[in-house]
Amino acid sequence: MGMTITEKILASHAGKEKVRPGELINVGLDLVLGNDVTAPIAIREFKKIGVAKVFDKDKVALVPDHYTPNKDIKSAEQAKILRDFANEQQITNYFEIGRMGIEHVLLPELGLVLPGDAVIGADSHTCTYGALGAFSTGVGSTDLAASMATGEVWLKVPPTIKFIYKGKMNKWVSGKDLILYTIGKIGVDGALYRSMEFAGETIKMLSMDSRFSMANMAIEAGGKNGIIEPDEITLAYVKERAKRDFKVYKSDDDAEYEKVYEYDVTKIEPQVAFPHLPSNTKGISEVDNIKIDQVVIGSCTNGRIEDLRIAAEVIKGHKAHKNIRLIVIPATQKIYKQAMNEGLVDIFIDAEAAVSTPTCGPCLGGHMGILAEGERALATTNRNFVGRMGHLKSEVYLCNPAVAAASAVLGRIASPDEINKG
Repeated sequence: MGMTITEKILASHAGKEKVRPGELINVGLDLVLGNDVTAPIAIREFKKIGVAKVFDKDKVALVPDHYTPNKDIKSAEQAKILRDFANEQQITNYFEIGRMGIEHVLLPELGLVLPGDAVIGADSHTCTYGALGAFSTGVGSTDLAASMATGEVWLKVPPTIKFIYKGKMNKWVSGKDLILYTIGKIGVDGALYRSMEFAGETIKMLSMDSRFSMANMAIEAGGKNGIIEPDEITLAYVKERAKRDFKVYKSDDDAEYEKVYEYDVTKIEPQVAFPHLPSNTKGISEVDNIKIDQVVIGSCTNGRIEDLRIAAEVIKGHKAHKNIRLIVIPATQKIYKQAMNEGLVDIFIDAEAAVSTPTCGPCLGGHMGILAEGERALATTNRNFVGRMGHLKSEVYLCNPAVAAASAVLGRIASPDEINKG
């Protein structure tokens, strides 16, 4: 019996010829990641271990992106812990304000994660890098501390569920809709501690930005990781960024899968996840006159240049509804500058949007868009749990950038086609 791509990567990094689901292994790591929320705890635990230096200063990345630019004294102190530790340890990949970006967009952009890598991060959406054909997963801060010291992580090999997508996607449908639709079908625990392998002709037609969105939300189905086999699109993306060698892995034809799901994407329309779970999804045609107070376009799920282009295409020539606060957050400085050069920022500002420096801010209810009691937000983010973006009695709906832009103009959750009708 052959192995899946996830099993092959784990076997290679564990120094084994073969691994099987359920097996406990020590995995050597190519990159270890922390942010301004999780790394301070890890740094305190690291110092308790009594190790003088991190295992490799080039393989630890620290990205202050959640509460930055700092919103208050406490968040400033969190960021300072990272800054001081990075200086003390001479961490190569520490990214300060003005050079940073949202971690899961920044690291692939800089070529720090490549196909075949094994990566852990003290952030649940570390699974994003599976879009490159890497094994990447989120861990707790104490695991991060141990990994910074040893360069390894101890884990159980996950079974793999294969998701096959067939057909050509409808207009305004993106990778975000495919993953929301999938989570809606299997539930938030439908892939609990499973590897979610995305495949099929539709996936091969997806852009890298859409692939990142899909892998990013594997955790919202309980997945240990999400992964897509590298192809020509992947290699075109990484070859202009890679500064080291990498290895491409593919699943064997006789690889064993716990389950296989197949979806006809021609039947999938833009999706909206209703409160208070990412699995509470409906097609846009099923959404009936839900008024909103705020729209957020950004995050590690949908803050890339393609996302901004799509949103700008929909909103160009219109203004945000008078009752809507529209917040647009490019995910990295490079994306921000590219959006400026392409005139996208002008379009957003002409629409009376607030365009922010890169930050996770509103996604986790940190800053830059907190909701008051009774308010509703529509966001291109990844979670809509109770109180996720502010008050416990606020509501968050999830969607793709096109739906978000159209809804910002109309003041209610709406299809982009409604704008085009004039």
